[in-house]
Amino acid sequence: METTQHQQPAGGPPPGADRLIDVPGVRNLRDAGGFATADGGRIGLGLLYRSASLCELSPDGAKLLAALGLRTVVDLRSAEELVHWPNQRHGLDFELVSLPTLPPLEGSSADPETAADVSERHRQEADPQEADPQDDGMTGMYAYMAETAGPPIVACIRQLIAPGALPALVHCAVGKDRTGVTIAVVLSALGVADADITADFALSNAGLGLLDGPVHYVDEHGVQRPSRPVRTELLALFLRKVHSRYGTTAGFLRYHGLTEGELARLRRLLVEKV
Repeated sequence: METTQHQQPAGGPPPGADRLIDVPGVRNLRDAGGFATADGGRIGLGLLYRSASLCELSPDGAKLLAALGLRTVVDLRSAEELVHWPNQRHGLDFELVSLPTLPPLEGSSADPETAADVSERHRQEADPQEADPQDDGMTGMYAYMAETAGPPIVACIRQLIAPGALPALVHCAVGKDRTGVTIAVVLSALGVADADITADFALSNAGLGLLDGPVHYVDEHGVQRPSRPVRTELLALFLRKVHSRYGTTAGFLRYHGLTEGELARLRRLLVEKV
């Protein structure tokens, strides 16, 4: 995915930007640990990471990434994206697991930004009087993910709790939407406060150079599209829809097949006593 980066704004980096890990060719990389949980524990550091894809990983970057000791990399992108932007290893030894968050959508891939752009254009063409020029389609996409992303998130968790799977990295194309909701569900189910989950979600704007607004990229169809900053209200919408239907994020996971034993194992592996 080709992008044009923005510089950090003159006001300096946002809170939490020190969590971003600088590895050449891996954008938006950070540890998903360190957050307090409701039961008095803390998500362990050095166990679960999140990032953009490894398609631009350089040999020098691979040497730095090796220090994380990754055993598993879970790729949330579509099959079409994998063909166009395959992950690079440069000798790194990890199990690579493909678990697309979304099914392919008619007229586009399962990349949320591409799909949102296409679906919003189709909606406006079908009903121009109802078109809202301020709606970029991402609101509908996050609502859609709340309806469809349960099974792949459960599958992702099952990969994380497999023997010897940690440390693990979860990523999509740029690590903000599909990765954002997946990590949010994991942290929420483990008792991390909404404020911490939201702050981690919003940190993708610093990790991707989106603090000043959208940047452009060329998608898998060769079309230039905007990569939009994440908005905290999108994650709030996703979680609100999950909670309204399933009660809690743990209930959401149980509904889609995660057992109490598997959830307990996730807690044992990721939550440490303080």
